Amino acid sequence: MTLRVYGDSASGNCLKVKWICDLLSVPYLWEEVDVLSGFTRTPAFLALNPAGQVPVVELPDGRTLAQSNAIVEWLAEGSRLIPADPFERAGMRAWMYWEQYSHEPYIAVRRFHLHYLRKRPEELDPKLFERGSAALERMEAALAGGPYLVGGAFSLADAVLLAYTRMAGQGGFHLGLYPNLRGWIARVERDLNLEPLAEAA
Repeated sequence: MTLRVYGDSASGNCLKVKWICDLLSVPYLWEEVDVLSGFTRTPAFLALNPAGQVPVVELPDGRTLAQSNAIVEWLAEGSRLIPADPFERAGMRAWMYWEQYSHEPYIAVRRFHLHYLRKRPEELDPKLFERGSAALERMEAALAGGPYLVGGAFSLADAVLLAYTRMAGQGGFHLGLYPNLRGWIARVERDLNLEPLAEAA
């Protein structure tokens, strides 16, 4: 079964899906979508995802699935990336939910405004930096207890949180302040067979 994945390579949410497909050797065709072009608002794309967002996975039978964390959990079903222990599995999901509500809305949004829209820091809501920094501090504290976020082993929680954490420097966050986080970024990049980003070096 070969999937068709619609995604923007500049988006951490889309890269999550690509990384998991690559890691688990899931066959897929990548359809590059420039979200700034307006394509995600066209009737053709809205037929795939009425929310007008990427990533979207299309199955050979025409079914589609959206929302990055839902997609990667579906892809990883039954794999080593999902803990077998029920409590650890719930802990993995807790980090994944937290990523979408308390991490991505600040770190990814600030990155988008600074790195792509070329806005000046003083033009942005200061809460983006405050709350993004708080998210990084929470991860730094959690990683003082072990090499990964859940149960001492690499899981989907690490993969999904890597996506925008490793790009945080592009949003004006200083990863040099977080030694545990920097070590974790390097580990998870190796687990996913990724080339390091300069911001995480």
